[in-house]
Amino acid sequence: MKVGCCGFPVSMKKYFENFDVVEVQKTFYKPPSPETARKWRNIAPDNFEFTVKAWQVITHPPSSPTYRKAKLSLSDGGFFKPIKEVFEAWEVTREIARELRSPLVLFQTPKSFRDSEENIRNMIEFFSSIEREFIFAFEPRGWKKENVLSVCRELDLIHVVDPFLSDPLYGDIFYFRLHGFDYKHKYTDKELQRLSEKCRELGKGGYVMFNNVHMFDDAVRFRKLVEKA
Repeated sequence: MKVGCCGFPVSMKKYFENFDVVEVQKTFYKPPSPETARKWRNIAPDNFEFTVKAWQVITHPPSSPTYRKAKLSLSDGGFFKPIKEVFEAWEVTREIARELRSPLVLFQTPKSFRDSEENIRNMIEFFSSIEREFIFAFEPRGWKKENVLSVCRELDLIHVVDPFLSDPLYGDIFYFRLHGFDYKHKYTDKELQRLSEKCRELGKGGYVMFNNVHMFDDAVRFRKLVEKA
């Protein structure tokens, strides 16, 4: 099991001293250049792992506030639509993931991306059209369990969840993203113990990635707890 954070909450140097994996967030908002990704890979320890969050142009529509945050100006995109902008965004994501030697790419969708026939059809076309050189992970919101299971099984996607809110429905490994309930929450020792037990109960390897305000401290505490077990 690998433990880390969604993004670098501290300097890279300090982060590398404490963890062996990070989920890259910059690739979601506005991907760095391949040269920057190559630099990150070169300064990280050899055994350090980068997972990559796919560019929002693939998953989120232009109306998303995250477009404005990233100063993106596109007329169309998101929701895995089979259009040029989405496939070009995938090629950008793919190149960064290759430079970082990433084993896994995460696709997080907004609450507005519901499990409609059109959206599921777009997902099938998208994932059937791209190379499968990484593990693909999918974090939906508000979907019916039967639709999550059906899509993940058909497209071989790891079902990503916050383990305090739901259980993963599909995948040879698990990928947990801990949002802290309201992002400001600091996990208690009792909650981290419950998390450790849940990971053991699954009986398979995976990732535990903290994504709350206190992510660095919580991840350090959880890693130490796991190492003692």
